[in-house]
Amino acid sequence: MGKVIGLGGLFFKSPDPDGLRAWYSRVLGLAFDEWGGLVFLPQDAANHPGAGTVFSPFAQSTEYFAPSTREFMFNLMVDDLEAVLARCKAEGVEPVKTFPAEANGLFAHIMDPEGRKIELWQPKPME
Repeated sequence: MGKVIGLGGLFFKSPDPDGLRAWYSRVLGLAFDEWGGLVFLPQDAANHPGAGTVFSPFAQSTEYFAPSTREFMFNLMVDDLEAVLARCKAEGVEPVKTFPAEANGLFAHIMDPEGRKIELWQPKPME
């Protein structure tokens, strides 16, 4: 029987895709390919147990995405949350929320310039 084995991509519209790619490059260090996207390779996350992709519908009334009014948010895995937040700060991007360390690792929320909330996640490393 066939089954879904993971998230194959995240695609969304933007009124300024070139500007948004530039922001994600500057603020989060993402290196986009010539075709306009990038591929996250599994070996980059392989050293972090439980670093799979979460698929989770939320209730329409959730406040978890606030202050964004968008219908979705996304989570980006990072290797060093402190360093990523320092890079964000150098670009004038402050977290809207940080979380205490928990069993799954470290988390913080930032907003992109088009109002999408991004959850940054440093998975707990293998012990």
